[in-house]
Amino acid sequence: MTAGLAYREGLSAARAVFDAESVRFGRLGVARLIVFLAGVAAAIVTVLSPNRSAGWAVVIAAVVFLGLMVWHEVVARRRDRASRSMAYYDRGLARLEHRWTEGGDPGDRFRDEDHLYAADLELFGPGSLFHFISTARTETGAATLAGWLREPADQATIAARQDAVRELQPRLALRHDLAVVGAEVKGALDSRALRAWLEGNGVGLPAWLGPAAAALAVANVGTTAAALAGWIPGYLVLPGYAVSLAVTSIFRSRIGQAIRDVDRPARDLKLLAALVIRVTRESFQSPQLARLSDALAGTTAAALEIRRLERLVDFADARRNQLFAPVAALLLLGTQVSAGVERWRARMGRTAAGWLDAIGELEALSSFATQAFERPADAFPEVGPPGAPLVAEGLAHPLLPADRAIANDMSLGSPCRLLMVSGSNMSGKSTLLKALGTNLVLAFAGAPVRAHRLAVGQWSLGASLVLRESLLEGRSRFYAEVLRLRDIVAVADRGRPVFFLLDELLSGTNSHDRAIGARGILEGLVAKGAIGIVTTHDLALTEIATSLGERGDNRHLEDTLVNGELRFDYRLQAGVVRRSNALELMKAVGLEVPRG
Repeated sequence: MTAGLAYREGLSAARAVFDAESVRFGRLGVARLIVFLAGVAAAIVTVLSPNRSAGWAVVIAAVVFLGLMVWHEVVARRRDRASRSMAYYDRGLARLEHRWTEGGDPGDRFRDEDHLYAADLELFGPGSLFHFISTARTETGAATLAGWLREPADQATIAARQDAVRELQPRLALRHDLAVVGAEVKGALDSRALRAWLEGNGVGLPAWLGPAAAALAVANVGTTAAALAGWIPGYLVLPGYAVSLAVTSIFRSRIGQAIRDVDRPARDLKLLAALVIRVTRESFQSPQLARLSDALAGTTAAALEIRRLERLVDFADARRNQLFAPVAALLLLGTQVSAGVERWRARMGRTAAGWLDAIGELEALSSFATQAFERPADAFPEVGPPGAPLVAEGLAHPLLPADRAIANDMSLGSPCRLLMVSGSNMSGKSTLLKALGTNLVLAFAGAPVRAHRLAVGQWSLGASLVLRESLLEGRSRFYAEVLRLRDIVAVADRGRPVFFLLDELLSGTNSHDRAIGARGILEGLVAKGAIGIVTTHDLALTEIATSLGERGDNRHLEDTLVNGELRFDYRLQAGVVRRSNALELMKAVGLEVPRG
């Protein structure tokens, strides 16, 4: 089954569930209101009438109301889950139909203009690689994926991730559930705050407070029910109320602090519990996935602890319901919840903190697996040892639609170490660099690439493509480029194999200084063992590749003028470009150009 068909079937099924649950949700809301009003009426009758038998109606109404409230919440969750499923499948269709920039997470918070290649290859931000790939719905998962895109992994790690991605690729149900569970609290999970809470020492509530609050809750409910039924005088409820008030007053500040502290991570904890329970229902073969599953929860006791935490979080949410507030006060629910959460944190907090990293890895792997599922023709790269040459067949930019992405073949590293690509404006030189660089980022992260085949060694990537001027820092584009080149050369000086991608090298200075500076930089990088591609429309720079002998090669991107219209084929060809389209472009926009 193709990804498109699977997504359309899933979307249709989710929409049917959503419609049915929405109708049920509305009917239960009406039923709750009727029962609540009936209970109020019965309470009024009980107070005004000397016959206290109507108190049973109040008790029955309260029980029915609580039951309806629980049922209403269950229906609401099913409806909301169906809504999130619809969003998941629609997002998948958006990627397949090239509408993916309309939603999703662009990852702006991960942008770093000083990174050696992240900004130049547009890894983060609207329309970026992260925006396209990420299916993570927790901040931990998003941060993990961003880290993998920014920091190339070693050969063994890449191979392990590829095995995990291959195993996750056909598991649409698991990937759907991970995304749907995560979407419940999208934008709320702060992994640093949650980790700090899990590993914290608590607010110092005494161990006896929880059992005491539970005993008082039982006493309050029992005496209140007996008084409403007329079995005991009404004043006998007062001692229990008074003791409850005294206990909550004494520990009010610490109870309040515990509730406030758990308020922010509460939904994250609930999400974490749901994710762990879902993952532990799976069995995995690849070592990385098996390790992650074991790290999340390896025993029945761990699953029971997670469910206990989920119930505590549910109670914490329920106490905010104004209609339920009187019952919550009667049950000392705030005290019981705070004591229970503190006990859970002391017992399981440090263990649960380790689950965050495992969930982050799993969501990052799921993002790559989704890419592989939606694009089965994308190849898993063959990543060799440091310094191994590059061989690419049918390589194209992964963000372009298949009908627009022009594929090219290239090889670099043995013996050729510098590829100089010349071409006129708009011929596709920058896109070629971005296509190669973006695919290298995917390869070094453990993901499939947009190519028929890609074999490459481990390289430290450096790029200078879209450096911008900074008015606030008083920095010109040329100066920014010089700084980037300095950083790339510094990596090579440390003995690490460097793969450089340089677009219109040193274009911000005069042609004389440009030729001298470019030759010195490129010859120095090649001498240090680096390899790379440089684009230029300055034909004087093509002599640098020629002077390197077999270590350099010239390629070009051609354009043709047909009936006054420029056309580009975006395919690499041997040699140096022999014509420029600058004058034709000027004429095309209506500028007057002297005839030469």
